Amino acid sequence: MTQLVISDVSKRYGATLALDRVSLSVEAGSRVAIVGPSGSGKTTLLRIIAGFEAPDAGTVTLDGQVLANGPAIAAAHRRRIGYVTQDGALFPHLDVADNLGFGIPRDEPDRAARLCALMELVELDAAMLSRRPHELSGGQQQRVALARALARKPALMLLDEPFSALDTGLRESVRQAVARVLAKAGITTILVTHDQSEALSFADQLAVMREGRLAQAGRPYELYWRPADTETALFLGNAALFDAKIEAVGVSCALGRLAAETGGRRGGGTIMLRPEQFHLSATGPGLEAWVDDVTFRGAQCGVALRAGHEETEIRFTAQISSLEAPQIGDRVFVSIKGAAFLFPAPR
Repeated sequence: MTQLVISDVSKRYGATLALDRVSLSVEAGSRVAIVGPSGSGKTTLLRIIAGFEAPDAGTVTLDGQVLANGPAIAAAHRRRIGYVTQDGALFPHLDVADNLGFGIPRDEPDRAARLCALMELVELDAAMLSRRPHELSGGQQQRVALARALARKPALMLLDEPFSALDTGLRESVRQAVARVLAKAGITTILVTHDQSEALSFADQLAVMREGRLAQAGRPYELYWRPADTETALFLGNAALFDAKIEAVGVSCALGRLAAETGGRRGGGTIMLRPEQFHLSATGPGLEAWVDDVTFRGAQCGVALRAGHEETEIRFTAQISSLEAPQIGDRVFVSIKGAAFLFPAPR
């Protein structure tokens, strides 16, 4: 069931067009990640959904309720929407209990039990209710901020780069915990982030924005392996792009003949291979190449490769297990795992 519908939303700040006819549908109970470079319009879109900004045109509806129809908008506090920011925005002078209970009347029956239940929901010990925000870790503060938003029983949760201030290891564990909490609560969630790997791992649906427009939306796996254009491909991760000739079966390019879905097309096109599709071996078969550089990244490493000679020389990067890393200057043979992706023909 579709819960949130954004239709042809546009927003301009002076001469800057921040959003250009953006449309997006969000299914009930799903997790959506909106990604894009700085200035792409993703935060503006989130603020319009929350009610902090009014669109110049377009509509936003939640469960059939019109939240925005052009500049006419429903007040933010009447939208049944939770909002968690990067810093959590906890009240520093209040303890955790009062932060959580800010929107719960003090005379409400079972108020104390509700606070304990909220702490349990976000996987925190109820003993922390008496602490002040500065006595909590960054990850604990974000969970308290989430619990405070959940206390109002929202129909939709908005997360505005909530993990970006956390250390890398903590960021992943908090993100996983938040995903578990939201899934357990069954709350539809929209995450805005600049971190592509975070978006790919968190979301059921991914929306990529660029220059105020929605470039592509769909399942993360689909967008990563079947991007709509080269810009989206490169934004979501490293990619090797090659000009190719479309053949009766597959394509041919500087790497040789490769498997690819062509859809019956003819002529030329551009193909994409992800770095993890390159397999390196010390002996053939495969394309002969030389190792120009090796970048250690922990479990994996990037291997910069050079193949061909002079005018036909090509360069690309493979991603392999660090246990199998070659040495700079080694000769290797490159084979391809899976099929190349042929980008749609330009319109």
